[in-house]
Amino acid sequence: MRVVKLKDCCIIKPPKAEAKKLLNETDMVSFVPMNNLGINRKDLVLDEQKPLSQVTGSYTYFADNDVLLAKITPCFENGKLGIAKGLTNGIGFGSSEFIVFRPNKELLAEYLYYFLLRPIFREEGAAVMTGAVGHRRVPKEFIEHTEIPLPSIEEQKQIVATLDQAFADIDKARETTEKNLDNVTELFESCLQQTFRGNHEGWVTNSLKLITSKIGSGATPRGGKAAYKSEGISLIRSMNVHDRQFMEKDLAFIDENQASKLSNVELNEGDVLLNITGASVARCCLVQKEYLPARVNQHVSIIRVRPGTIRPELLCFLLTSKYYKDLLLGIGEAGSTRQAITKAQIESFEISYPIELKDQHDFINKLSTLEANVLKLKSIYLGKIEALSELKSSLLQKAFTGELTQSKGAAA
Repeated sequence: MRVVKLKDCCIIKPPKAEAKKLLNETDMVSFVPMNNLGINRKDLVLDEQKPLSQVTGSYTYFADNDVLLAKITPCFENGKLGIAKGLTNGIGFGSSEFIVFRPNKELLAEYLYYFLLRPIFREEGAAVMTGAVGHRRVPKEFIEHTEIPLPSIEEQKQIVATLDQAFADIDKARETTEKNLDNVTELFESCLQQTFRGNHEGWVTNSLKLITSKIGSGATPRGGKAAYKSEGISLIRSMNVHDRQFMEKDLAFIDENQASKLSNVELNEGDVLLNITGASVARCCLVQKEYLPARVNQHVSIIRVRPGTIRPELLCFLLTSKYYKDLLLGIGEAGSTRQAITKAQIESFEISYPIELKDQHDFINKLSTLEANVLKLKSIYLGKIEALSELKSSLLQKAFTGELTQSKGAAA
């Protein structure tokens, strides 16, 4: 099988002057912003038209059957590319951050699309990107000198047809799996909603102030992030607090001297953590004893319940149920300048819960068992989604090493 460089089988970045020769200034053309370029999707989103006379500046020109590839980070790494089809008057303009490939008669656009979609191509391109952080681009030389296997047109058609069918089947399986994932998540959320919404016999309503011994947030040590240590006493921040889940990633540490200045927000086992500022406001979880001793910064509030009132585990389930979560979000969004919940608002926040500790224990067991089963199912579904993505990558790799057509021929 022949192997050629992309520059030898494509016109890369056709000159815009061609469009001027093909159309009049008043003729309409398609305009394609970067966001209209798909990820793992061949077609472009064509929802905007302009007269040719209004296309000025550093836009990129392309025509029907050209292949477009984003060259700037992170769009390149994410696989933003597509084939131009159905353009108004056969002409399109788009972001100057597109690389345009016009295949010659020996190369199918669909075959080139799948070649550029390979993860290894994106990894190699990302490794040689140049430019400032946030504006890194794939060098023109890398694109031009990348080598592509070039079998006959008939074999290219066979490879494309095989990948089209395989990808359609994989996408259908992924869609079903994602729907199952959504359904199992909704099942648990619905159970939480039914548990804590409405009036229940044997339940009592109280403000958090009446059933807690402590409500309060901490502070960031002087010097901010630069003052954090590689080990020591945990400093829990909002990024560590997710709904019913403590995330260890990016956990900060402070030394004994820094911790002594935050002694009023020392955490105890069983404390409930509530995010009180920013985009993660109202996220809530229990502190995990393996991360103690610990303190919290100013974005996280400690809610410490009084013994004999409400079990911390039940309070965590309650505050993350949709009904109470929506109430907390409503408080947070009512802030004058940013999303925030104050100590006074937490103290006055009213909740309803079973007054008998035995009933609380039963609810905790029921919800914990259901959540464990849900998490197990979610893990299975997420694993299947990952496996389907890996299958796509494997098929792409085989397609351009000759294995796909060989195995198909052997099977036949």
